[in-house]
Amino acid sequence: MTTTTSAAARLGRRELTRVPLAVDGLAPLDLTAKPSPGRHVDLATSWGPVRLHVRETPGPSATAETAVHLHGLAGSATNWTDLAAVLAGRLRSIAVDLPGFGRTEPPRAFPFTRQANADVVIELLAQLPGPVHLTGNSFGAAVAVEVAARRPDLVSTLTLVSPAVPDLRLDPRRMSDPRIALAMVPVLGARTRRRLATTTPAERAAQLIRLCFADPSVVPPHRFAEAVEEFAERDGLPWAGHALGRTTVELVRSWLVPPTKSLWRLLSQVSAPALVVWGAADRVVSVRRAPRTARLLPRGRLLVLPRTGHVAQVERPTVVARAVLGLVESEDW
Repeated sequence: MTTTTSAAARLGRRELTRVPLAVDGLAPLDLTAKPSPGRHVDLATSWGPVRLHVRETPGPSATAETAVHLHGLAGSATNWTDLAAVLAGRLRSIAVDLPGFGRTEPPRAFPFTRQANADVVIELLAQLPGPVHLTGNSFGAAVAVEVAARRPDLVSTLTLVSPAVPDLRLDPRRMSDPRIALAMVPVLGARTRRRLATTTPAERAAQLIRLCFADPSVVPPHRFAEAVEEFAERDGLPWAGHALGRTTVELVRSWLVPPTKSLWRLLSQVSAPALVVWGAADRVVSVRRAPRTARLLPRGRLLVLPRTGHVAQVERPTVVARAVLGLVESEDW
């Protein structure tokens, strides 16, 4: 089954990915499953000690290959609950809370850049046996590109789900709450931030789901309740709001650098087999960026999913799992 859109059609046949209808080791999807229990991994980084919070989903055996998953802005390790469960028949999964997100407290001097996040992830991967199958969504995908380019020895395959490549469109529909843009403006920003702070966890969870899903109705009630609980937990973490704001600012700044330092240039330095997955209905980062992203990866291919938004691994976990395992098992790269 090959899925294309007008954006994907501009690529040659070689660059499009066939998603296997049946893949060995694909576990059935169980939307009632709870997120895997979390634990902390102590890392020594150039930014200071980091107690990285991760959620691990065991594979079929102690020797199973490992997949490592990196979430996007406003996300956490729980964004990979269903994908990790479907992959569990073939791969062990470790989903990461990046510094300042989920339950990972950032070091005091942490700069929240793509490069600094990559430093932390590299320290984690260096502790794991063998190269990993690295996956990332949005900002996490940008971090994954940085890791794969800098440390090819640590990455066996790379899967990018709607990566946060440069996209400077001024469109309030790209934000979960249009007032977020005003929060960055001098003078008006302070008042706007106070108003945003009164938004309830349930309202924020609903806003984010409407933004990131093509069809919000696919979210089961208990998954929505989990998201609300997670937003409420973040309200009690003193670093959470600052980390989200700084990471967002640093991401936008990374889109404004000279071409020689751009993420576009970094893509060409990735040597691992790579798969780009994009939702055709992505409102956050335009699917129009998908062909160029896949084309710049020396061993890249593209899968565009219809009726899918910004978080395909959450909205279409079984299809994405098939694609990931197809990449893992393919010899035609």
